[in-house]
Amino acid sequence: MENISSHKHFILNGFHELGELRPVLFIPFFIMFVVSLLANSLLLYVIISQRSLHSPMYILIAGMACVDLSLPLFFVPNMLLSFLFDWRGISLIGCLVQMYFLHLLGAFQSTLLLWMALDRYFAICTPLYYHESMALQRFLKFVIPLVVRNVLMVSVVVILAGSLLFCFRNVINHCLCEHMALVELACGSTTINSLVGLISVFLIPVADFIMITASYIIIFSSVLSSGQSGAKALHTCVTHIVVITVSLTIILVAFLSYRIRNGLPAAVRVFFSTMYLFFPSCFNPIIYGIRTTEIRQHILKILTCCRFVQTVNYS
Repeated sequence: MENISSHKHFILNGFHELGELRPVLFIPFFIMFVVSLLANSLLLYVIISQRSLHSPMYILIAGMACVDLSLPLFFVPNMLLSFLFDWRGISLIGCLVQMYFLHLLGAFQSTLLLWMALDRYFAICTPLYYHESMALQRFLKFVIPLVVRNVLMVSVVVILAGSLLFCFRNVINHCLCEHMALVELACGSTTINSLVGLISVFLIPVADFIMITASYIIIFSSVLSSGQSGAKALHTCVTHIVVITVSLTIILVAFLSYRIRNGLPAAVRVFFSTMYLFFPSCFNPIIYGIRTTEIRQHILKILTCCRFVQTVNYS
């Protein structure tokens, strides 16, 4: 094994099938990137600046906005430069760092949805004990184990990927350093990597989804038995359910696109895999801003004030 040289530099070759049309992709992805930055920044500003929104539910929404704001920063600028100037190279260390943060922030997207489901469970099913249950010291019991789980599992996945030898090809058919896209370039056995990757999928998004589903089943049962008052409280859950449904649909499509290799062009698989990370960052702040009444009112107030200031300045 000492004589085998391992690649330390890789080419991100996603959408190479488009040829000269590849730079056109800069426009839609750049628009989505700007929307993601502006929408999440506005959502964060509104929640931080308004004391009336400093309750657990809105703090969790702000946490989701932080994740959605951060995640595109680790791969979209590099992807846009690749489209525009054909800069496709990345070092192994850079690839592993990108992989770590993409998978870690992606894990926290599902975990935040679980924390939101727990918040709604306490608010609707045990309203008299809501503030006691959501007190920082008590809620940390739900936070710390899941944070440790996410960090530990993602770290193991990335460390194992970094220990592989890449002696065959150094061309990654993707726009970012996705775990399996890198692992499939390795020479030698990758069984452990595939197994640990599969275990991490079951322990993070699948486990989160099962607990989220259980929480909302209990919430719906409680609402149905409580009548009108419960139905009004249920409105606050609908936004989370919409976000969960959209996120799961994109994940499922991305997963299936990689399993149906013979029936789909490589560019389609890369597109769905990229959207699985990128689309929620654009969609989540918009749906939270539109559907959450208190946030929507404050956003409209800020936009109205900005329009008034512009009118005064021009006059």
